[in-house]
Amino acid sequence: MAKKFYAVKRGRSTGIFKSWDECKRQVMGFAGASYKGFETLAEAEAFMSSAAESMEPREGAVTAYVDGSYNIRTKIFAYGAVIFDGDDEIRKKASFEDEEMAQMRNVAGEINGSMAAMGYCIEHGRPMLDLYYDYEGIEKWCTGEWKTNKAGTAAYKAYYDSVKDRVDVRFIKVKGHSGDKYNDIADSLAKEAAGISQ
Repeated sequence: MAKKFYAVKRGRSTGIFKSWDECKRQVMGFAGASYKGFETLAEAEAFMSSAAESMEPREGAVTAYVDGSYNIRTKIFAYGAVIFDGDDEIRKKASFEDEEMAQMRNVAGEINGSMAAMGYCIEHGRPMLDLYYDYEGIEKWCTGEWKTNKAGTAAYKAYYDSVKDRVDVRFIKVKGHSGDKYNDIADSLAKEAAGISQ
């Protein structure tokens, strides 16, 4: 069924629009736009009210979207990241070979992407990071809600603990493959780095 309502949580103007053209004008080219199409007005309103405050960008914060990918044929995992620092848009990707980490498949890539975003902030002296991710462990391993039972998750938590006094990381979960423009770009970059044809 065609979408009839478009909710824009972050864009040039926010609110609920009744056509894709109206929505597109608010979000295309807008760094960190957050929007989604719905079949009913009630669903669009629920999206707008959910975590509305936490979605507001923090002034001066670096915004990063990260995702991971895994090539089942080569056992290579990779990350893609889209980082917004002021007016600059930086796209990063990298691939890795590590037998133990590869058991975590695409999550291993997303972990590395998250560390790369934090590392960017350290390297450039940026004290705040809004980190958009789609696998919930990215936040929960850092906050201690999930136990770090593997070497890769333990190393990730240790890295976060080593930088958290210098970078205030705000974790923001996005639904994977849901049409979030920059999450989709991060996903494509990760696939490219892992050698997966799209």
